[in-house]
Amino acid sequence: MNISEILKDYDLDNITIGVLGGHSALDVCAGAKKLGLKTICVAVKGREQTYDKHYKTKETDYGTTGCIDECIVVDTWSGLLEENVQEELRKRNTIFIHNRYFWTYFNFQDIENNFKVPIYGSRELIKLEERDVPNNQYYLLEKAGIRIPQMFDIPKLSYKDGVLSMEEPKEEMNKLTLTKVSNAIRTYERANFVASNWEEWRSLAEGKLNDGEILIDVLQLAVIEEFVLGAQINFNFFYSALNDTVELMGTDMRRQTNLDGFLRLPAKEQLKIPEHVNPFHIETGHVAVTCKESLIEKSFIAAENFIKACKEHAQELIGPFALQGAIETDGKKEELIVFDVSMRIPGSPGISATPYTGYLYGENISMGERIAMEIREAQEKGELARLLT
Repeated sequence: MNISEILKDYDLDNITIGVLGGHSALDVCAGAKKLGLKTICVAVKGREQTYDKHYKTKETDYGTTGCIDECIVVDTWSGLLEENVQEELRKRNTIFIHNRYFWTYFNFQDIENNFKVPIYGSRELIKLEERDVPNNQYYLLEKAGIRIPQMFDIPKLSYKDGVLSMEEPKEEMNKLTLTKVSNAIRTYERANFVASNWEEWRSLAEGKLNDGEILIDVLQLAVIEEFVLGAQINFNFFYSALNDTVELMGTDMRRQTNLDGFLRLPAKEQLKIPEHVNPFHIETGHVAVTCKESLIEKSFIAAENFIKACKEHAQELIGPFALQGAIETDGKKEELIVFDVSMRIPGSPGISATPYTGYLYGENISMGERIAMEIREAQEKGELARLLT
């Protein structure tokens, strides 16, 4: 797709920031408004009131409230790709900020080839978050010299009449593992499970298949990785392609339902839970956390190496990204292990509650505001096209 041709019809001094209604849309739009940019949200019917009512920009006796200037409501997520919707976005000189929703509900090729609206950042790099594509996030993490959990290959599986069979595994499962497998219904969420040996793994997987929680073809492509017994923490960064600098925007950890409730119970009560309901790893939010300063430099080294690996082995990483993992120790030193990468804005607006941007800028700023700052700087320098694909 030739974005430069589309930009010829844009007034780059009068742009609008566009978002898909979900994930981090409010964070992006609030940041854009703070920098004096107009905003537009494409929301799906049934989920539009957050954007078209509660946070819609309006004038009041005590000033302007809200952060969504305009809202386009579509019947289904695929409505974003309808030509009339794209035309409305282009008329407003819209630059879209992609998030996880943006890539969950659409085929990657549709976005890469048929969404004819400029996107801030790479529209191709994001698919490497997926674990079933070549040279994905694990490949880039290894190239960056960042430690990842040990991986275990899934043997060939067969499932018939409620019984899961598998060929002899290539290697022994000699430690606690976490299997990351997509949920059968909410395919963008996971139906993860923990096992310490292959027979336990087969039994748990069979139970999830029988319950309709997962599908056999998806299970065959799942990832089994070492369960890292460390303090979980997500390091959320911003890479300024304009200035070749990386900034730590904040740190957080996930909240997952109903796993959170499960973990709050005493151990003897936890043992009773599987009789009634399985814990789910469905994202419900994030909690802002901090880390001690001796870990900050390690996180920056990992981030800089990851940016370099993307440039050398994939594409330049522009703007926000996150290294999600845990801090493990052998009792002598602490080490960052990364088990997930977000190559776009993370869905955790609470990271601005952590102090790291305040150390740099003198006040805490959100990821949405930092994106808007970069776009404003690019406008002033006449380099906006460099940040768009």
